[in-house]
Amino acid sequence: MAREFQRGHKAKVSDLTSGTDLYVGVQIAGPGLTFDISCFGLDANEQLSDDRYFIFFNQPKSPEESIQLLGAQAGDTESFRVTLDRIPANIHKLSFTATVDGAGQMSQVGPGYIRIVAGGEEVVRYAFTGSEFTTERAVMLGDFYLKDVWRFAAIGQGFDGGLEALLKNFGGEVAEEAPAAPPQGAVPSFAPPAQASAPPAFGAPAAAPQPPQPAPAFGSPAAPAPAPQQPSIHAAPTIAAPLAQPPAPQAPAPSPYGQPPQQPQFGQVPGQGAPPAPPPPYGQQAPPAPPFGQQPPAAPAFGQQPPGMQPGMPQGVPQGVPAGGAGLQAALQLYKETATGQRWTSQNAKLMRVDLTMGDGAPVLARQGSMVMYQGKVDFGYKGAGFAGRMVGNATGQEMQLMRCTGRGQVFLAEDGTHLHPIELQGDGICVSAENVLAFDESLQYEVRRIEGHGIPGGALFTMLFQGTGTIVVKTHGVPVVLPVTPTTFADCNAVVAWSAASQVIISSQVRLRRNAYPGHSGETVNLQFRGAPGNFIVVQPYEV
Repeated sequence: MAREFQRGHKAKVSDLTSGTDLYVGVQIAGPGLTFDISCFGLDANEQLSDDRYFIFFNQPKSPEESIQLLGAQAGDTESFRVTLDRIPANIHKLSFTATVDGAGQMSQVGPGYIRIVAGGEEVVRYAFTGSEFTTERAVMLGDFYLKDVWRFAAIGQGFDGGLEALLKNFGGEVAEEAPAAPPQGAVPSFAPPAQASAPPAFGAPAAAPQPPQPAPAFGSPAAPAPAPQQPSIHAAPTIAAPLAQPPAPQAPAPSPYGQPPQQPQFGQVPGQGAPPAPPPPYGQQAPPAPPFGQQPPAAPAFGQQPPGMQPGMPQGVPQGVPAGGAGLQAALQLYKETATGQRWTSQNAKLMRVDLTMGDGAPVLARQGSMVMYQGKVDFGYKGAGFAGRMVGNATGQEMQLMRCTGRGQVFLAEDGTHLHPIELQGDGICVSAENVLAFDESLQYEVRRIEGHGIPGGALFTMLFQGTGTIVVKTHGVPVVLPVTPTTFADCNAVVAWSAASQVIISSQVRLRRNAYPGHSGETVNLQFRGAPGNFIVVQPYEV
């Protein structure tokens, strides 16, 4: 009996079947839609380093034929043959995808599935429907991936853009000229077994009985009995026109902290420098006037009145037609969920999404009460610091009240409308005050670091040192500034947010009895001086805690 997978479920292939010569079938259809169903053979960095392992209608098999495109059969829109024990050592993942060929969205598809068949018997199936997607034009259905042994994962991750954008996401290049159509009959077609008998081994005569095998031999599933059903939308491999659609914009991976602005970049508002966004959905309240001396934002955030609003109009009346057209769906289009296929994704300057299905399901630690919404099966548990940790936190002021997020789903995090900045650490470290930490991967190590000094009560200040491999989300009040460390770099200890772990920090105190014995002193009595080699940095927010 086939195992039913939900999105995010994973299992060893050996737990599903003892066979390695497998049939993969994909069924997907929608009214008026056609689809390109492909397989990407990716390396250890999840990149398409060898174009010969992009298996699609124009390249139906890999060089050693460990991956073969078989066409529509047995009720499947498209099917593949995958021989796991013949896949080269440089291929670590096989990602099966479906993209809309032409106009349309994944929300229009009906019930579909991806399934694995071993020896003619279905062993696992992941079913999906169009209600799980919105405006995406592609979806990553399932993966075979190598982690000690071959495993299978049900992905179900929507992706903006078509086949060209998906190819670029995996590091491939799109040829400017249209590839030639595959010659008819050049590739031997796979003949499914007779309906009345058990499926034979791949390549054996249809009527010949198969001797017992220690592991299931390859065999496609038997064709379903004739029954009234809708005609197949994609009955043959799609021959597509040149991929001329412009790729949809994608959010790039976080750049190294402190580098020139990239999206998302610490200290830069997402979308900064882009043209003003279309007006927001109707019925939203205008924000209060900004404090004196501050400039209004360049573009309205969600819920703010757009520039050029007609004076005297009552609240709740539409103020013109959005650029995407009229209607509720068009108005909300600007604020739809952003899905990039990455573990951490900025939805906007003040909202962060973490996908727990990425990163092998590793847990995330987040500030208690910072969850604003989640999707899927997610558990939230209390993360205690222990007696020693509470003592250190109380004594240093660096105590973090954390919750542990586990499961399979997406969690949206925010707090008090502060700006959020994901920082990816690759074996390096960063110092951040506990007050400015929103969430981080549990794989990161963290500890309280003491800043020595004199002239202040207690003789020291404290901060948190995070190091290892993973992502930490830092929150700031307003848009921060990143400055390089020089011998003359000073910062207010109440405004500094973070600094590179290799920086040397010295407390500079201007407390003098005579200076402070009279009213009217500056109030800037304790500052931090930073020193370090080129490449070190500090982050300062326009706000004092």
